[in-house]
Amino acid sequence: MNRYALWQYLIIAVSLLLGLLYTLPNFYGESPAVQISPLRTSASTDTALLQRVEDALKQANLGTDGALLEEGSIKVRFADTDTQIKAKDLLESTLGNDYITALNLLPNSPRWLTDLGALPMYLGLDLRGGVHFMLAVDMEGALEKSLDRYSADIRGRLREQKISYAGLEKQAKKLTLKFRDAESRTKAEAELKANYPDLGFKEENVDSRYHLVATIKPEALARMQESAVLQNITTLRNRVNELGVAEPIIQKAGVDRVIVQLPGVQDTAKAKDILGRTATLEVRMVDDEHDLDAALRGKVPAGTELYEERGGSPLLVKKQVLLTGEHITDAQPGFDKDNQPAVHLNLDNSGSRIFKQLTRDNVGKRMAILLIEKNQAEVITAPVIREEIGGGRVQISGRMTSREARDVALLLRAGALAAPMDIIEERTVGPSLGAENIARGYNSTLYGFLGVAIFVAIYYTAFGMISVVALAMNLLLLVGLLSIMQATLTLPGMAALALTVGMAIDANVLINERIRDELRAGASPQMAIHAGFERAFGTIVDSNVTTLIAGIALFAFGSGPVKGFAVVLCLGIMTSVFTATFVTRGIVNLIYGSRRRLDHVPIGKIWIPEQNQPAHRTALARNKAGGESTDTQKRITEQPETNTEVIQETVLDVQAESSEKKPGKAKNKRKSSDAKGNAG
Repeated sequence: MNRYALWQYLIIAVSLLLGLLYTLPNFYGESPAVQISPLRTSASTDTALLQRVEDALKQANLGTDGALLEEGSIKVRFADTDTQIKAKDLLESTLGNDYITALNLLPNSPRWLTDLGALPMYLGLDLRGGVHFMLAVDMEGALEKSLDRYSADIRGRLREQKISYAGLEKQAKKLTLKFRDAESRTKAEAELKANYPDLGFKEENVDSRYHLVATIKPEALARMQESAVLQNITTLRNRVNELGVAEPIIQKAGVDRVIVQLPGVQDTAKAKDILGRTATLEVRMVDDEHDLDAALRGKVPAGTELYEERGGSPLLVKKQVLLTGEHITDAQPGFDKDNQPAVHLNLDNSGSRIFKQLTRDNVGKRMAILLIEKNQAEVITAPVIREEIGGGRVQISGRMTSREARDVALLLRAGALAAPMDIIEERTVGPSLGAENIARGYNSTLYGFLGVAIFVAIYYTAFGMISVVALAMNLLLLVGLLSIMQATLTLPGMAALALTVGMAIDANVLINERIRDELRAGASPQMAIHAGFERAFGTIVDSNVTTLIAGIALFAFGSGPVKGFAVVLCLGIMTSVFTATFVTRGIVNLIYGSRRRLDHVPIGKIWIPEQNQPAHRTALARNKAGGESTDTQKRITEQPETNTEVIQETVLDVQAESSEKKPGKAKNKRKSSDAKGNAG
């Protein structure tokens, strides 16, 4: 009846082992560290740089707890924050401006756990410390960029359709096209309305000129604002993820606000550098007309800039930007026809048209492709245009390694911001405050667990201790699941952990009280245990499903801390149902299921109503005596709420059965009576 198969015990053992294995890394804590990342794609992080860092620290007598090279960055551990800050200042001055040197925190998990994939939970900003930014999207800037794009597109469209116009001006929030005659204006209006549905057009006559005023429609402006915020969030997430910052939180807040949280990063200035680490592309023409030697002597001609091509060759480049990275739809690393590393770009329709016209008009001239990264421009390559290039596919190659090609593709694929963003709030949470929050959350969970455990152990005795063991395993499995999922634990998540302790014990209380009810009704101990678990299961599932629905709603409609609370709550519900119904019963079956004769269930004092006491005592006497009638036992078990007549009848039946099964005393009485009669 109360037995588990071997595979069921194996499930419990494996669950316990996995929970313990993946929970362990969370107890090792974190150590202060310095993270070194390349600022430019041309800079590399390799073993030579690692050796350079170690030598610099050794010469300064700054001890480390280890240094490692991973994911394109170097991370050096230190014993305390004072050494960490000194090392950061030293490495900044040693490495110069080609690298970002930022404060960070690294987990102290042993190597063997890391090799097994057992990693600690990510800690949120309020627990780990880090940097918090709130950025506002500059919609005026977005509108300016949109008008600039429309201006270039309209010029190209009118040129292709051979529609003459006298000029195009950008004024405030509108574009003004000037024509010499009404016929050209009408023809242009029809062409532009067909190709630019988001623009509204209005005819105006100024002096002898015919004007066509283009403005962005209000519904297009609203859609532009929404898409700009979403694109900026995607771009920021790509930048942070692809440039080495772990477990960031980037989310929308309000209509035009974006929250960026970088847990573990303690340096606000360097966090801004990390956010600013992006790249876009500019296509310009090389100026071969002016004297390069004069430019090298400091006499740079107007309208040009002096750069160095990869390899160190000086180059004069015109300031006019002919094509930007905004038109890039995809960027992938690859190889050119000479099997040299290259970056393959796909342009949108507008970019493809511009690039085709550019190459058509400048055959035989040099074209410079510049990578703009952190407002610093670098000429990647300056090839000679051999022929017109159409189709929207462009290849960039020239003195780059496979790693550089991959990094450039990543940066270009991250894209440019759809609209400028301004930091309106910045906040740094120190690691000491995070440690204090962790201590408070840990203590609340610990004291809550101890309080529940003491009460349950006193009230339910041995079965209460079994419930405490199941509750401890519930917490173990919950923390293990969070670690496996690499979830981000925040302060609200720790509150959900403490809440789970109180909620999880409810299922064990339901089971224990159901077993008491069965014993109160007169069921045998083994039958009471079996019926208690079976009949409490439905109630446990119903009550937890309703709470799970509320948790899913919190996760679906909440944001930030609310989502963190909901994740821990939902996982806690699932683990509590598993431990209460499966693990608890497994422990009970292991201890009591193998006993053929169980006289007593150690589940605390059972309160019995006065009207049911005779039946209960009779049933207990019958169970102790053994050999009782199966029909009588069935009647008592199935009818816990009997009236007085049935109870009396049951008592008489049991007494009669006891007299028949124990005739020795009655026989002696008859013999005594016969002896007295004979004597008379």
